[in-house]
Amino acid sequence: MIKTIYPCLWFNGQAKEAAEFYCSVFDNSKILADTPMVVTCELQGKKFMCLNGGPAFHFSEAVSFVIECETQEEIDYFWDTFTKEGKESSCGWLKDKFGVSWQIVPSILGQLMQDREKAPRVMAAFMKMKKFNIEALMNA
Repeated sequence: MIKTIYPCLWFNGQAKEAAEFYCSVFDNSKILADTPMVVTCELQGKKFMCLNGGPAFHFSEAVSFVIECETQEEIDYFWDTFTKEGKESSCGWLKDKFGVSWQIVPSILGQLMQDREKAPRVMAAFMKMKKFNIEALMNA
């Protein structure tokens, strides 16, 4: 029987720096184990492994982490924190300074997209956005 499943993120010598950064971003987060090869941390109560694997592999948008936010302030916080040294994309996507992809989305988005009349307008609105604007989506 499986005890748990958790992601392993491959870094080029930046595992500890990344784990410390992510722990500083999320409440309820801490380093669990720190070795030269692997740093294990808990972010918002979820286990992550950061591996110093070398330069062979790089992150891509094929894997991203979704952060559902209740308020615009939460969206602004995560967006500003991750793009400070990272890179904005579109539709709530960004890459942090390590190249890890994140989706910063309002928790209300699923509900808005289930409304058959409103969904096309909401989609048209967010397709023009980089960082999500909850008020604009609700008013679409």
